[in-house]
Amino acid sequence: MPIRTNRGRAAVYRRLWGWPLRSPKHLVATIVGVTVLVTTISVVIPNAVNQRSAGGQGGATTSTTRSVAGGGNQVGVLPSTTSTPLPTKAPSPTAAPSSAPVNANAQLVADMWVDAFGSFEPGKTTKDKWLADLKPHTSEELFPRLESIEPANVPVVIDQPVKAVKSFTDSAEFEARLEDGKLVVTVVKLPEGWRVHEFDKVG
Repeated sequence: MPIRTNRGRAAVYRRLWGWPLRSPKHLVATIVGVTVLVTTISVVIPNAVNQRSAGGQGGATTSTTRSVAGGGNQVGVLPSTTSTPLPTKAPSPTAAPSSAPVNANAQLVADMWVDAFGSFEPGKTTKDKWLADLKPHTSEELFPRLESIEPANVPVVIDQPVKAVKSFTDSAEFEARLEDGKLVVTVVKLPEGWRVHEFDKVG
């Protein structure tokens, strides 16, 4: 039955307000309940307010982003520009070898190699002797090429001084006269000393 009189309501209220004071247990339970209720309210209400604020700011950010992405015609938005990369510095060219006076050892090796190269006499000199005279003045890379040559076909070298035509700090190029042209000999400086590393017949 619902309470319809003021006296009945007052009696109910008195029982409710008097319940915490009936015993220490009722009082502790009432304090704990009130504390939990206040804590819950203090947590739930700020979270709800923050979510609503975040939703509003997110919408504003989205609209701002769309405006910027749409172009640079809006007030306060600069037009987009395409940046042009600055030209890079071109690499410096490889330095050419510096010229130098003819090294005396390089000249000596060129003279001895040219003498041995043109010293073969058919019927008197063997190929092994010809190669043995050339080997001390020849680089290891060039020597196999000499082994494939038939010394009887080597052009005759005219008895003229072998002259330097180019000279650098670690290499030099020499020329010797042949009956039908020139013999160009390249001497290089190796760990074991100056050696003939290349030769060619010109003319």
